[in-house]
Amino acid sequence: MVKKAAFQIFCLILSLLFLLPLSDSGQETNNRPRSGGVFHVKAFTNEFRMQIDPASPDSFIFISEQLFDGLVRLDKNLNIVPHLAEYWSISSDGMRYTFYLRKGVKFHHGSELTAEDVKFSFERLLDPKLNFLYHQYFLNTVVGARDFWEEKAKDVSGFKVIDKYTFEIQWIKPFVSALSLMSMHFCKILPRELVLDKGKGFFFKPSGTGPFVFDSWLRNTRLDIIGVRLVRNTAYFGPKPYLAAIEFSPLFTLEHFLGGEIESIPVLSEKLLRSNYQIFENGVLHPVFLGMNCALPPFDRAAVRRAVAFALDKEEIVRAAYDVRDVLQVTNNYIPPRLPGFFPKDNEKSFGLEQAIKLLEEAGFSAENRFPTVTLFIASPRTETKLRIYREFRRQLDLLGIRLRLSFYKSTEEIMSSKEPYLILYERMMTFPDPEAFIRPLFFSKSAFNIFRYSNPEVDTLLQEAEVEPSWTKRINLFHQIEKILASDVPAIPLFSKQSRVAMQPYVRGVEVPPLGFSYLDARKIWLDK
Repeated sequence: MVKKAAFQIFCLILSLLFLLPLSDSGQETNNRPRSGGVFHVKAFTNEFRMQIDPASPDSFIFISEQLFDGLVRLDKNLNIVPHLAEYWSISSDGMRYTFYLRKGVKFHHGSELTAEDVKFSFERLLDPKLNFLYHQYFLNTVVGARDFWEEKAKDVSGFKVIDKYTFEIQWIKPFVSALSLMSMHFCKILPRELVLDKGKGFFFKPSGTGPFVFDSWLRNTRLDIIGVRLVRNTAYFGPKPYLAAIEFSPLFTLEHFLGGEIESIPVLSEKLLRSNYQIFENGVLHPVFLGMNCALPPFDRAAVRRAVAFALDKEEIVRAAYDVRDVLQVTNNYIPPRLPGFFPKDNEKSFGLEQAIKLLEEAGFSAENRFPTVTLFIASPRTETKLRIYREFRRQLDLLGIRLRLSFYKSTEEIMSSKEPYLILYERMMTFPDPEAFIRPLFFSKSAFNIFRYSNPEVDTLLQEAEVEPSWTKRINLFHQIEKILASDVPAIPLFSKQSRVAMQPYVRGVEVPPLGFSYLDARKIWLDK
């Protein structure tokens, strides 16, 4: 009897063991997402900009993504999927897009989303009084946009309200990257009546349709605003967030993270890489260029620009630019190779000091006719990493007989107003997932962002062809042709690409790294396994 009882007890214990959840070295023990908790996020910057307007270049994209929605959005594979628009249709000639809005979608303050809000939000991007940088994407593409920008018309005739839930865009010519453009952070939809009523005050307590609602500003002991708190939108039209709230601030510190007070932080220390934290890398590489003022001597000559390109040892520049926050990789691509249809170029024949010296001699520069001193512009703020990069450029270009002086800039206007030859270390973040997002702003002769002052009629023509080419294969081929021209003209030198790194606490779940980077993180899917 004793043996039988002991055997029964053994079987009972064994069965209970099978019912227990499995554990993987202290990792996730419950795969079912749970609601609640506050997700504390440190921004990549160290200064809080009290700017919530999604159309402002100074706004934090991460905040815009949580508060506001657009007509469409990108999935994790860069496909366009419906969002505020339930579906859309495109006319056979590609010049009219009709969007059918979801019915019953509410802004955070309670009013219903309508086509009037959509029209207002897009026209706002073209308001000459607000002068948003993103107006150039619509100025020459949408019917009536230029008349509105020049204040010759009271509205943009190409933005049409068909009925309460139907909105239409009429393009001057087919615009094949239009949907990708409208998935971006600056194309969010705002409530027309409330923005008109509150004016600038609207953004002190903004209202969108997004999965999180503005709750309050975070303040320090001196009552300075240092961040923002968002709470779950319980009336959201899509899947509701698991998190109860998000607190976002650039002033969270490494000590806060190590002490378990915050959940997400850029990798600020090697210590984070050696510990039991989750490390995520940005999904899309963004390039860093060394650009040249192509409008002024001596960089107005392609031979001189090619000489500079040959003189640079990119591997050494990458070593000088090392920062624990980023993964850096030498590149020769003008268009990031992770975009569909583009592939990494090898590094052959990209460095040769003897060839560089010979090109400069052929261009007329010698010990008697010295190369003028050149300003190297680097974006503020001044950091030790940027000083190392400058010293490496100075060392390498000294061998070519080019002397550098350093200037930190706060705005591109400072660079554009320069009357002397300059180089500029310039990063280009992807504004929308299309090769046009890199080529048009930087290399189209009439672009407001063309800080290299580069002009090539052939590039302009190919860009205009690509803008309306419906065939994906032919369109990619046009951009490959553009890349070949840029590789020959060298208005800017592709140096390296960057992938930012973020550390998160082990209990953070549901993180999907967005293709466009952490700023586009979908916080709806995140939950805390605490």
